[in-house]
Amino acid sequence: MENDIILLGHGSGGKLSHQLLDELIIPTLSQVAQSEQNDAAVLEGINSERIAFTTDSYVVDPIIFPGGNIGDLAINGTVNDLAMSGARPLAISVGLILEEGLKLTELQEILTAMKAAADKAQVKIVTGDTKVVPRGKGDKIFINTSGIGVFDHELTPAGNAAKPGDKVLINGSVGDHGMAVLASREGLDLQSEIATDSAALNVMVEKLLAEHGAAVHVLRDPTRGGVATTLKEIALQSGVDICLDERALPVNPAVASACAILGLDPLFVANEGKLLAVVDADVATAALATMRGREFGEQAVIIGEVTEVSAGRVMMRTAIGGLRASEMLAGEQLPRIC
Repeated sequence: MENDIILLGHGSGGKLSHQLLDELIIPTLSQVAQSEQNDAAVLEGINSERIAFTTDSYVVDPIIFPGGNIGDLAINGTVNDLAMSGARPLAISVGLILEEGLKLTELQEILTAMKAAADKAQVKIVTGDTKVVPRGKGDKIFINTSGIGVFDHELTPAGNAAKPGDKVLINGSVGDHGMAVLASREGLDLQSEIATDSAALNVMVEKLLAEHGAAVHVLRDPTRGGVATTLKEIALQSGVDICLDERALPVNPAVASACAILGLDPLFVANEGKLLAVVDADVATAALATMRGREFGEQAVIIGEVTEVSAGRVMMRTAIGGLRASEMLAGEQLPRIC
């Protein structure tokens, strides 16, 4: 590359565009040969009767934060959205909106992280697009991803499948990602650094479904809006009450301290490497062991249960034994965190 920053010409479709694609983006992400660079990727060997499809856009600020960056966040988020439906993630598209002036060293770091995340999750980046906007018309880089996955089974975990008696499991501490991004953005001087929890959870999901099958009723990743909002969505979809145990909720002490200082509730702070599993009570202990036996699940715990058919309430049993209602996040507590 002759330049060390993105220029408007990189989005022209001409020589600079081809140079950016051929010398940086394609070699880093997919290594697709020039002879195979067509307007669409052709995927072979898909024999599943059901295919999952998802799309998401990432506008996080800052684009690089403790433990990750916007690139691996985009891949992990897309993989997790597919996995929560019970699908095996297969292929991802990547759309890049680059602002004039973005340093190529930053772009290289982001692309490298995307490729590493895709490799770890065993998915392929198969197609994409790149556009450049004038300086001041964007914010360094925005990423859009779409992903497809296939079903190797007949299971259908879904948000409307929670039943009274079910247990609610989570694979680790809450609020890490949102607080990591906020602390980095605002330059907060915390005594201990908070890192993002961004991770692909498809392997854990595959193991849960393989070992516990139809007893796994709901799988969701509590991203924007946090655990409280996601559980409220499940309660409304299923028409049930969910009761959480405040004493069981895993919160990183550094996250708890930062939230206390800023007046935030960790239950409403975003996560990018956590899943909520609502499972039949009979398999809850075994499912917990399954999660603890996988990477990113060592701190898995049971945090609550589905209590009864209702209009969709979520209640919190507090540390002193009282009950308080937990609603959806109102407004935007932490903007630009994913």
